[in-house]
Amino acid sequence: MTILVTRPEPAASELATRLRSLGREAWTLPLIEFAPGSDLDRLPQQLAALRAGDLVFLLSQQVIRHAQPALARHNAAWPADVDYYAIGRSTALAFHTASGRHVDYPHAQETSEALINLAALQRVSGKKALILRGNPGRELLAETLSARGAEVTFSQCYQRCHKHYDGAIEGRRWRNRGITTLVVSSGEMLQQLFSLFPAVDREEWLLRCRLIVVSERLATLASELGWQDIQVADGADNDALLRALR
Repeated sequence: MTILVTRPEPAASELATRLRSLGREAWTLPLIEFAPGSDLDRLPQQLAALRAGDLVFLLSQQVIRHAQPALARHNAAWPADVDYYAIGRSTALAFHTASGRHVDYPHAQETSEALINLAALQRVSGKKALILRGNPGRELLAETLSARGAEVTFSQCYQRCHKHYDGAIEGRRWRNRGITTLVVSSGEMLQQLFSLFPAVDREEWLLRCRLIVVSERLATLASELGWQDIQVADGADNDALLRALR
């Protein structure tokens, strides 16, 4: 099994290094990179406007990586009297490490569906909910909170940018290296990977690879694109992906 990890850095190199330490052959092809978001300068004011018991949602580790320095620049801190929710364990740990604040997260799956099913989020009427995220994407969390009576606002703390590659060159490179297993952690990256390579590489190699994804939704999308050998990891962090690959 020769593995190609398409996660952004630094997660891609971290996973590849751990795989190599276990004797696996692993390479990286990060499909996206991150840049500061357009709302970072407004974030201190948005946090200051929250009342006790209001809600803050952290939708990825990149939120903390970009928001923490922005707050420091403004001599601001994470409010102590609001309730924090993270999309999953890794994001929760990163936030707690940076802020010292308590944070809740879904333990079963790192998805918006699992997050919105937390018991504490069933009654949120009259509360403000600030969602810290990257580029706008699936709106399930915001729509559900609004339907339950919360006043939802957003802060774009970072933005995802596609990394550009020459598909023909990359197709030859990875076929020559004998890649048989692909690790993909978002629908955006799965579509990008599918579109990157010439049709002949897609048919003869890419769609024949074993595919490790991080949710059932992603597995469904992969199946629709033509993959057949699909495995869903039990989480979206590198620990879960390592378990799936072992």
